Amino acid sequence: MEPKTTKLELKKFMDLVKKRNPHEPEYLQAVEEVAETVVPFILSNEIYNGKQILTRMVEPERVLMFRVPWINDSGEIIVNRGYRIEMNSAIGPYKGGLRFHPTVNLSILKFLAFEQVYKNALTTLPMGGGKGGSDFDPKGKSDVEIMRFCQSFMSELFRHIGPNTDIPAGDIGVGSREIGYLFGMYKKLRNEFTGVLTGKGMSWGGSLIRPEATGYGTVYFAQSMLETRGDTLKGKTITVSGSGNVAQYACEKATQLGAKVVTLSDSSGYIYDAEGINEDKLAFVMNLKNNIRGRISEYVKEYPNATFFAGERPWGIKCDVAMPCATQNEVSGEDAKLLLSNGCYVISEGANMPSTPEAVHNFQAAKILYAPGKASNAGGVATSGLEMSQNSLRINWTRDEVDKRLKKIMADIHDSCTKYGKNENGYIDYVRGANIAGFVKVADAMLAHGVV
Repeated sequence: MEPKTTKLELKKFMDLVKKRNPHEPEYLQAVEEVAETVVPFILSNEIYNGKQILTRMVEPERVLMFRVPWINDSGEIIVNRGYRIEMNSAIGPYKGGLRFHPTVNLSILKFLAFEQVYKNALTTLPMGGGKGGSDFDPKGKSDVEIMRFCQSFMSELFRHIGPNTDIPAGDIGVGSREIGYLFGMYKKLRNEFTGVLTGKGMSWGGSLIRPEATGYGTVYFAQSMLETRGDTLKGKTITVSGSGNVAQYACEKATQLGAKVVTLSDSSGYIYDAEGINEDKLAFVMNLKNNIRGRISEYVKEYPNATFFAGERPWGIKCDVAMPCATQNEVSGEDAKLLLSNGCYVISEGANMPSTPEAVHNFQAAKILYAPGKASNAGGVATSGLEMSQNSLRINWTRDEVDKRLKKIMADIHDSCTKYGKNENGYIDYVRGANIAGFVKVADAMLAHGVV
């Protein structure tokens, strides 16, 4: 296909998406990133050309938005907004997390749901894509306030989800505590015990390795990329952003594989520990963030050899590997240049779309090993799928069994990206590979189902 024709078709497609989704920058960014690689593929494959597959994919099958009233500890009535985006169910029931954060809006959740469709397809498990959440902020709230909010949220959401329809999980602001309250209310309202949520506690249907899975998977994917160049993670210096679930377990697994993680961050800034964040130091961080719910700056009080940089991100630190594990658009074009100038040659994204389009362009132009989140952080939802399997079978696999399956899934995702992303010169474009591999699986199912 002529490049000029491809550009015209891409523009025509994006103009339509922009017209239908005004004032949704995150969603438009996610769609354009996929369209840039998928539109040329569609044009060169007769089976997909003219079927409006991508136009159908970017329209959610269902968008739910609802009021969530609750009473705080002072007796005041607070009203938040709840959402569930049921994006695509061509290959299985909707699957994707719930995010509780004040920045949550329709644009962010549609971007996450769209990414989730491709990510879930890449896992090879039968899961469609969805996402949801609320502009509720769990920070500073008591356990009772969070319970009241979760119960109110589920009192509406329960009508729209189920083990064969839509299976939510956790995300930013939704951990084991929130999943517990949500599940308890669902069970009460439906009078049934089913695997409708993943990320459950081990004593009531959860899976071993689920908390670790996204972070572990991000590291496993980085390892697979390095193996294409005959290299490993051993001895590598790694910068990690974030200090929540994904960052913690990325740090743990990378350290186990012989790398040295030197940074962690939160919204207040980042810490740099040149000696490396070892097992004991990570245990301190886990207690700080998971139990005390403190700030990462407190790390330097415990370990004075480390330095805290207020209001900054860790991308100016020299490293071999960077793992952005915090949130969307946290790596700018300038940050990418800084990482490259400091010797970074592997990026494995633990967060969803943490790199801006400019950053991605800079990484690809430098021909480094760059993995988009839809591929490298798919370990979390993959293990959610394994949790669903265990719930259906009424069994629990061992830690080693789940970890073994997770490693296999991440290796398979890497292989899929390589299949569609390898250039003639040997360079692997993981963005193109992930987008096309995910598209093909979903598109084939949509074609088989007809126009529905």
